[in-house]
Amino acid sequence: MNTYDKILAAALKVLEEEGGAQFSTRAVTSIAQVTAPTLYHHFGNADGLLSAAIVEAFKQLFESKVAAVESTIPEIALRQGWDDYVRFAAARPRIYAAMMGRLLEGAHIEAADQSHQALVKNIQRAADEGKLAVSAEAAADLVWASANTASWLYVTAQIRKSPPPQPDVVDLIRESVMQIILIPRTDADSE
Repeated sequence: MNTYDKILAAALKVLEEEGGAQFSTRAVTSIAQVTAPTLYHHFGNADGLLSAAIVEAFKQLFESKVAAVESTIPEIALRQGWDDYVRFAAARPRIYAAMMGRLLEGAHIEAADQSHQALVKNIQRAADEGKLAVSAEAAADLVWASANTASWLYVTAQIRKSPPPQPDVVDLIRESVMQIILIPRTDADSE
């Protein structure tokens, strides 16, 4: 692994363990076993390193979505994409919080756009097959909002002084939005 990648991996580790508020270049240099000047040579400053780590996290999220085997049935593909997104946040809540924080600060991150476009593509497939009960735009907004809502339950578990959400709660969030956006299947649909 080259020095740049080693520092980036260390930054992701610190971000995952400590979160954005506790992110420090000192911790990163210790894990990566490099000097501060080496870190600054590659990333400019602490914010440059944090930005690079967040971009990398978005790439990892998008790559996990691309690597997932997606159903050819739009309704199933929507659920799979939703589950992949929420699973990422559940596994890496501190990184997810930092990612969303960076977007809220106005950062433009290509992998975030690509992830959203994957959702829009699945919504459009459902629309093309006449399976949406609402407009494609409304469906995309509802799916996006519900996936982020479920994800924030993992991020805020510690703040709420509660364990992460139970799987049935997460499933209810997903299925509630699916009932809103999708035309109910009839018995004829399954024949």
